[in-house]
Amino acid sequence: MIMEKVTEINAITGEVIERPMNDEELAQRKKDQEEAEKLAAAKAKELADKAIAKSVLLERLGITADEAKLLLS
Repeated sequence: MIMEKVTEINAITGEVIERPMNDEELAQRKKDQEEAEKLAAAKAKELADKAIAKSVLLERLGITADEAKLLLS
C-alpha cells in the first residue's frame, strides 16, 4: 500500500506538519481518482461519438471536411 503524504501549514504560525494520509483520506483519494477516470472515459467517448457523427454526415453529403469549412465560411 502506498502511503501518501499530507502537508498541513498553519498560516498564522508558519508551522509545517507532514504526515501520512489516514484511512479516510486514502479512501477519498481513491474515490476521487476513480471518478476522474470515469469522467475522462466519458469525455473521450463523447469526442469519438462526435467525430463519427461528423464523418457519417460528411459522407452522406458527399463532401470533404475542407469543403464543409468552405460552405460555413
